Amino acid sequence: MAVASEVMYVPVDTLRRFTYQVFCGLGVPEDDAAICTEVLLASDLRGISSHGVGRLKMYYDRIRQGILSPVTRFEVVRETETTAVVDGHHGMGHVIGYRAMELAMNKAREHGLGAVAVRNSSHFGIAGYYALMAAREGMIGLAFTNARPSVAPTFSVEPMLGTNPIAFACPTDEEFPFCFDAATSIAQRGKIEVLARAGKPTPAGWVIDRQGRLATDTDEILAGIPKGLFALLPLGGKGEELGGHKGYGLSVVVEILCAALQSGAFLKDLSGFDEHGNPRPHQLGHFFMALDIGHFVPLEEFKRTAGAILRALRAAEVSPDAERIYTAGEKAYLAEQRVRREGVPVNRALRRNLRAMAQELDLSGYPF
Repeated sequence: MAVASEVMYVPVDTLRRFTYQVFCGLGVPEDDAAICTEVLLASDLRGISSHGVGRLKMYYDRIRQGILSPVTRFEVVRETETTAVVDGHHGMGHVIGYRAMELAMNKAREHGLGAVAVRNSSHFGIAGYYALMAAREGMIGLAFTNARPSVAPTFSVEPMLGTNPIAFACPTDEEFPFCFDAATSIAQRGKIEVLARAGKPTPAGWVIDRQGRLATDTDEILAGIPKGLFALLPLGGKGEELGGHKGYGLSVVVEILCAALQSGAFLKDLSGFDEHGNPRPHQLGHFFMALDIGHFVPLEEFKRTAGAILRALRAAEVSPDAERIYTAGEKAYLAEQRVRREGVPVNRALRRNLRAMAQELDLSGYPF
């Protein structure tokens, strides 16, 4: 256990055991708790602190509020050889996502591809986790989700869209798969929450207020987003000059895939509040696709070609102000090696949350 200033580095196995016990203590069945735990820890391992154990309190609170069911009912409501529509009945998004991608992968093994649309789900962690499930099985994996409204359309100041991430992963002949996993906004709320825990301002250009001005007060932003007083900006930023309309368009693509294919809720109906301001399930939608590479070309041939593409990109001439070029998934691979060795960084604010959950669930023996 190492402590640097206000940051404590907690061994991965310690956090895994704690997170699992919290989920079990909340009534999540053991097998499901293991899935939820692995999804959260995968985020911390990949250096994505915005979606790791720092989000545990969010799930804790939602289960306590009764808007998230700890017991997940995964119902296939429509199915063909290559497609399915699933109703998650407001259960644990991690479990729903895991089972939905498994279903897509099973279809892909037999028919070359499988696609699953999900309705009535909840926050499922990092989209990349599910895309990587397919990559590890010699497939291409894609995962999408809509989210509570926080992003303004181009030329608007009103939060309408979610951060609506896109994840794509595939195997290569290298030590790590290619994995692109990114929100269609410049940043997501989780990153702003990380800044809040660290007491830092939000970079200018991420968020606007209702007058269209750039906002940087992190605490004010987090308090105001649920009230519609601030909005995140799409990839490319404000307006069209730097391509903000492209991020906006990509976000709408995700919204359509995640809502229209399963006749589910969309945009402001995902806010988590009813018309009277009372908390309710978020009704999120997801979309998963798996493509079995062997149905197109031999797997090893694909992996060689994909690896060659990545190596050629990394061998491009480096900018004078940069050290080297990366491809998607490489930094996460390097981060995982470091985190497994050094532990997960947990700052003082996050430790307070972990202690509070431990006390309420009567969990002892943890260093927080």
